[in-house]
Order: sequence, then C-alpha cells, then structure tokens
Amino acid sequence: MVSRHHLVSKYSRQAPRYTSYPPAPHFREMEDPKRAMQLIDDRNEVPRPLSLYIHIPFCASLCWYCGCTKVITRREGDSAAYLKRLFAEMKGMKARMNSGNRVAQLHFGGGTPTFLTPDELRETGRIIRDLFPFEEEMEFAVEIDPRRLTEDHVRALAEIGCNRASIGIQDVREDVQRTINRIQPMEINEQVVRWLREAGIRRINVDLIYGLPLQTRSSFEETLEAVKTLDPDRFAIFHYAHVPWMMPSQKLLDRQPMPDAHEKFAMLEMMIANLTGSGYSYIGMDHFARTEDDLSKARRNGTLQRNFQGYSTRADTDIYGFGMSSISQIGDGYLQSVKDLDEYHRRIDNGQHPWHRNYFLTEDDRIRRHTIMRLMCDLELDFDAIGRQWNIDARSWFGDAVAPLENMAGDGLIEWTPGGLRVTDTGRMFLRNIASAFDAYYADTEKKVRYSRTV
Repeated sequence: MVSRHHLVSKYSRQAPRYTSYPPAPHFREMEDPKRAMQLIDDRNEVPRPLSLYIHIPFCASLCWYCGCTKVITRREGDSAAYLKRLFAEMKGMKARMNSGNRVAQLHFGGGTPTFLTPDELRETGRIIRDLFPFEEEMEFAVEIDPRRLTEDHVRALAEIGCNRASIGIQDVREDVQRTINRIQPMEINEQVVRWLREAGIRRINVDLIYGLPLQTRSSFEETLEAVKTLDPDRFAIFHYAHVPWMMPSQKLLDRQPMPDAHEKFAMLEMMIANLTGSGYSYIGMDHFARTEDDLSKARRNGTLQRNFQGYSTRADTDIYGFGMSSISQIGDGYLQSVKDLDEYHRRIDNGQHPWHRNYFLTEDDRIRRHTIMRLMCDLELDFDAIGRQWNIDARSWFGDAVAPLENMAGDGLIEWTPGGLRVTDTGRMFLRNIASAFDAYYADTEKKVRYSRTV
C-alpha cells in the first residue's frame, strides 16, 4: 500500500479546479463580437431553460484570503450606479432571447450580493422577473455575508423569491478570523440562519475554507462541529487557493504559519469522515449534501453537473452571466466580461457588450469537457459509452492520458474496469490530479499557467 505521506508529496501540485474546460486562463481576447452574437442567436432559435448568474462585486471590507473579483467600497451610490448598468445589460440580452425561455436557476454571487440595500434587492428581483419568466420549481440562490445582513435584507430576499442561501463562514475561531481580516462571531451566523428560516428560506448552504493560516486538523474539527449546529443542507468546503501573484492581498497571510500539504490532507480526511458520519453525502471533491438533498439525488442517479458555481443539478441550461467579470457558458462558447468596474460602466453606457474574452470549443474540447465533467461528477468513466456518444475510439483518443493514469492506478487513485476506470476513495482526494490527465492543455502550459495546488 502506498503511504499517505508519499501520495501527498507526489500529487501536491498546481492544477485547475475544472469548473470549465478549457479552464478560464485559456480563454482568448475577443476579436470579433459578431461570433458571440451569432452563437447566442443560434442557441435561441428554440426555447431553452436558462441559468442566470448575477455578479454584485461590492464588499465593505477586504477579506485577505479572497480570490473573487470584487470592489472594496463604503460609498453610497456605488451600488445604484452599478445596478443601472446591470439592468441595461440584462435588457439588451433579453431582446435577443427566445420568448419561450424559462429560468431554471438564478444565482446572485460576488463580492457580496447583500451589500445591496434591501430596496435595491427588491428592485433587482423585480427587474429580473419582469424580463425573464421563471420555471415553477426554479432554484434562486444568494451568497450571504452575515456580518452586514439585517432582517430587512432577509425579508427582501424572501419577497423576490430566494429559496436558497449560501452563508460565508470560512472558520469560526477568532484567531483565524483575525488573521484573515474577517471577524464573524458564531452568534451572528446563528441569528442569520434563524432569520432565513423564519422568512421561509429554508435551504441553507454553508461555505468553509480549509488551509488558512493557523488552521490545524483539530481546530478545523472545532469549526465543523460548531457549524453543524446550524443544520445546513449543504457544505461547500473549499481548499484555500493561495495565489498571491493574482491576489496581492493574500501576501498578508504569509505573516502567520499555514498548514502544509500533509496537514491539509489530514483536515480533508477528517471532514470526510466527520460529515459522512453525520448524514451527509460526499459530492465530487468539495461539496457535501444531506442524503435527501437534490444534489445527493443527482449524484446517485448520474445527473450531477459541474459549472462555474460548482456542482449543479441542471444539465440542460445555458448560463448567462451579467455584471463585471461574469462568465457565460452558452452552448459550446464561453464569454467573459471585463473585470474593471469603470470599463464595465463605459461599455454599457456606449451600448457595447461587456465581454472582453471568449473561447469557442473545438471537437476535441467538447469530448474532453464531457469526459472531465463525468469523471468529476460520477467518479468513473465508461470509455465504451464515450466512444459511442462521440463516434470515436475513446482509448485511442485519450492515448496521452494512459501513462499518467497507469501511474495513478499504481498509486491506488484509480482502478481499471472492463469499460474504463473508477476513482477509489483515496483517489477522490486527488480528483483534480486525475482530471488533469485528460486535459490537452495541461502538460504544455503547466509551467506557464499558474493554478492553486491540489493539496
């Protein structure tokens, strides 16, 4: 048996999280928006279910670990000026959409969506409903920072149809919170969860991060035990992505000791054992859900999907992103908006589309995207089924993956099956490494494109 120490030392390396394929660093500068518009027109020839992502970039203070695209401000009026452009962008896109489209999923992300005032949330919800008809069983999720939330925010969210809240907690220990510049007593989390449930928003997700400064296996177990008292439906527990070359504020974390790869792996093992022993299913690589939750059901019946928001239950939706830095996934194309707030405002004011980068998939990209998604969702691959679906000899098509996969099989991360492969329990903790074997761009760009480490 290969030792845990050997596996961690060998496989702790940089790799994408594969929320898209190809990963976003491989998107290209947009040269001709006409191709993007043609893609949208083609996809709207018939009605489709949609997923909408709304990016609200503002935060009142900077969390030093954060890798999101955000704008730190306390100025009144910043959000109102942004919403004016956001609504204009949505109205412009609505004009190109099929009138029979229905929204199956709606997600407010950030930044901090609840930076908006309660009345701004109400207005945003009203505008979206006026523009885009909703499916009857639509999921409407909002990311929440409990530190600035009021009960009126919660009432506003309930009024506009929010039925799932993702609560950012990260860690409950005060020493860790001070180190990452995010003071958030557990009492605030408890109050917000109580408000949400009283308002009828009963689907509760909790977001945590492991690998932060001062964290240990023991200390993170304290965080898990505390957060379990909130009885969330889902956990999203992300491995901290230390990318100071992209996010300079993360350099401030280097002043305190961080857990090494071996300690982080021990934390991962602990959380898997803890949560699966507490009525949660282990979904993919960073999500846990109650066994009766829709995410767990999708995992069991083979309909689980993966996109820019993580794991999802809807396979048949085009994702339209609105707001600065948002990414749309429409058919076989990705469109990414500008990341600068002033540039976003300028483009919308001039009647231009906000995209500045794009990528249109080749046939090889489509096959590899499908394969990597199924691997990360099903934890197994059937090469015969892939071959039939894409009319290829899958084993030959993925000939470049054979050597790394054989190596991983020798280390106990995968097992070969008559039709393909299966990820072992140990291999689940190295899922990004396994997926990278199918990434045609990974070997050539490993030294040029920098990602967070897998462990």
